[in-house]
Amino acid sequence: MEHAPSRLTPRLLILAAAGLLGMSTASADIAPTSLRLAHVVNSDDTYHLAATRFQEILDEQSDGAVSVEIFPNASLGDERTLLEGMQIGTVDMGVITNGPVANFVDEFSVFELPFLFPTAEDAYDVLDGEIGQEILDKLEGVNLKGLAFAERGFRNITNSRNPINEPSDLDGLRLRVIENEVYVDTFRTLGANAVPMAWTEALTALQQGTIDGQENPVNAIYAFDLADTQDYLTMTRHIYAPALFVMSLPKWNALPEEVQTLVQDAAREASAYAREQNAEAEAEQLAALREAGMEINESPDIDAFREAVAPVYERYGDQFGDYLPRIQAALE
Repeated sequence: MEHAPSRLTPRLLILAAAGLLGMSTASADIAPTSLRLAHVVNSDDTYHLAATRFQEILDEQSDGAVSVEIFPNASLGDERTLLEGMQIGTVDMGVITNGPVANFVDEFSVFELPFLFPTAEDAYDVLDGEIGQEILDKLEGVNLKGLAFAERGFRNITNSRNPINEPSDLDGLRLRVIENEVYVDTFRTLGANAVPMAWTEALTALQQGTIDGQENPVNAIYAFDLADTQDYLTMTRHIYAPALFVMSLPKWNALPEEVQTLVQDAAREASAYAREQNAEAEAEQLAALREAGMEINESPDIDAFREAVAPVYERYGDQFGDYLPRIQAALE
């Protein structure tokens, strides 16, 4: 059967010429497709910027045939709930923090090892390369589809109790961490009272004072106005935390091949956009947090922290197959 010529927008023509779209993709032939994308943060957060950019790209590249409805603020559940919903097909997709994903596929925890990546660029090289793709592909074994690594960013410690410059300053600090065993063990090794909990619960606990602090990238600390409950920010940059565009494998398999191509490319482009936005915004966000009253330590004793977490590598180093030595070799 012959098809009518495709109506490529100028943007699609550019992407096709660059090899970013398969030439078989013809937006005129795509049946209307809707996707429901969920995340757990607010509209000021990088996750929402990534989700919105994804929505825009798909609309542009499909000439409106593929639409994305975004559900922010954990309106469809916390991150574990979202992932479980994707497994059974009740949630289409989401932008999800790497830590909770690691509870479904152990190998993702390798990226959570403290002080693994010296710079964001080092992380990008690994995540966007062969190692990152191999680990993304493992999600298909649990009925999920990994599309691309977006970004949560380098995580830092905030608290309402005291300034932090070295590991001993964490002694007894009630610190919320992601529900992931590497995070829990890292901060217990550092002397903190690590409390794993979902982010929605953590916000309430911070307001009520039932925990002293938390750890997150600057973008999240700013987006959630943590200066209202947290007096001290320490730029430990202890873990580079990826985020993921993740999709329900049943939903992915139900999409036509040309829509799969559009979705995959849009996720990668939106992830790159989120990284750029994080990098550009951090200095301004730090200035705003300082203006809001936070005391910021930009040069803690990183060597002392790195030395203190050595037992975490001894405990977990051999649990990820050959991925840790491969990452370390790639960083040399």
